[in-house]
Amino acid sequence: MNLATWPVRVGAAIVDYLPYIVVVGIGAALGSGSDGLGVIYYVCLLIGFGWIVYNRWILGGQGQSWGKKLLGLHLIKEETGQPIGAGMAFVRDIVHIVDGICCIGYLFPLWDAKRQTLSDKILGTLVTKP
Repeated sequence: MNLATWPVRVGAAIVDYLPYIVVVGIGAALGSGSDGLGVIYYVCLLIGFGWIVYNRWILGGQGQSWGKKLLGLHLIKEETGQPIGAGMAFVRDIVHIVDGICCIGYLFPLWDAKRQTLSDKILGTLVTKP
């Protein structure tokens, strides 16, 4: 099994989160006025959240978010080799909080034999490049 390298995983994450950042940034820029444009910010925030739900949890649960698809990666359960499903993709994003502590968990793939983040280890998931 060919495991995804850290730089490729980072590239996929950038592709996954860039649309969210752009939409919310546009909403923040347009919605900062005092003339009722604050609604624009909340609409953009809702659109951004919809993107996360669709891309990270629905598509990601099927094994490939847009970032992973673009870079040829697959998210699978280590035991079965199958996609983890939308529910577990959501849980995986929640467990990424552990990775965010001092960012050390996100760096684990640099030295880990299975190239897993801490959340991947906790949930038994792998990111592969077939």
